Amino acid sequence: MPLKAEVVARIADVAADEWDALDPTGHPFTRHAFLEALEATGCVGEETGWIPAHLVVRATRRGKGRVVAAVPQYLKTHSWGEFVFDWSWAQSYLRAGLDYYPKQLSAVPFTPVTGPRLLLDATAAGVDPTELRDELARLLLQTARHADASGAHVNFTLEDDQAALERAGFLRRHDCRFLWHNRGYRSFDDFLAGFRADKRKKAKRERRRVVEAGIEFRTLAGETMDASLWRTVFGFSERTFLRHGNGHYLNVDFLRRVAHALPGTVMVKLAERAGKPLAAAVFFEGGGWLYGRYWGASGHEDSLHFEACYYQGIEYCIERGLRHFDPGTQGEHKIARGFEPTRTLSAHWLAHDGFRVAVERYLAREREAIDAYIVSAATHLPFQRGSTDPGADRLDADPAAPHPPEPHGTDTA
Repeated sequence: MPLKAEVVARIADVAADEWDALDPTGHPFTRHAFLEALEATGCVGEETGWIPAHLVVRATRRGKGRVVAAVPQYLKTHSWGEFVFDWSWAQSYLRAGLDYYPKQLSAVPFTPVTGPRLLLDATAAGVDPTELRDELARLLLQTARHADASGAHVNFTLEDDQAALERAGFLRRHDCRFLWHNRGYRSFDDFLAGFRADKRKKAKRERRRVVEAGIEFRTLAGETMDASLWRTVFGFSERTFLRHGNGHYLNVDFLRRVAHALPGTVMVKLAERAGKPLAAAVFFEGGGWLYGRYWGASGHEDSLHFEACYYQGIEYCIERGLRHFDPGTQGEHKIARGFEPTRTLSAHWLAHDGFRVAVERYLAREREAIDAYIVSAATHLPFQRGSTDPGADRLDADPAAPHPPEPHGTDTA
């Protein structure tokens, strides 16, 4: 079946049902409504340095044709909001008198979450999935050259997408984040039962301090929250950004819009004392995963961050049978609370031959260091010896395969 590729400057110009049919996994961040909300509320656009340039492939047998493949994609004029850091590469280009920006980035803005990037419906296209992925990878190089970009980058990839990108000439990059996996726990105490005694005591003490401070939590579905409550929740998150001297990437209109557009996807844990909101953590849910995204509080409360961002999320996953919990980027302190170091992947291609060779050498050394770190970090998990997989007899384990700093507050980390 003939295929035709194009770059579209507004995702609203692509039919939502056709876009969403390309990924049936329930991953929330590549949904049409999520990406459209970013554009409609001004979180991305030329003024923000995230210029939409989505790659869309149509089967053209009849008329305009149906979308059979796509990649969420942007031209970037900076490297903020990506969480795969290439600032040193940009500085090297500058010293050499070359322009690093614009660059082409295939990713979900401000969302450092592993997920599908090469979206496709091979059946509708009438081709083999591997063949279609390979074609998308080649098209990414073609669109980068056409845009006169310094390179093409694809962040937080899945293995199948990564393999196709590497076959096309992209370079492989590793990083590490910390994920929680549900191995059939019956309760939070069941989860803690696998901890060493000292680590279990510490976790219980942290939770007890929050209770003793008179703080209670409400679990709210985002689509049920009114405008006033969303302003309060967003204000907590914005306070976290401002405390570190940065403005928020998003706005309250985006959170309200995406919560209503994707019911059952946005969840808020609201901390209150005597009915007065003190803090909030915003989560997204989809495909058996819980994702911790934004957090903030009106002031400091002992252990409240750990409770709101980690323990409440773990308890929610156990209660609802969710298999995995990604609490956000960074933070070795997550290891002591049962989050496991996990490798993440990204793919990079640079148009300049000399810089591509230099970056390839650098990434080879970096991969070795990251992989060694993951092995070392895993030795600090709080589980008792011989019980790093507690509950595996009740449910098959299915764990995910694992510079200048970003502004703080973008994740619940």
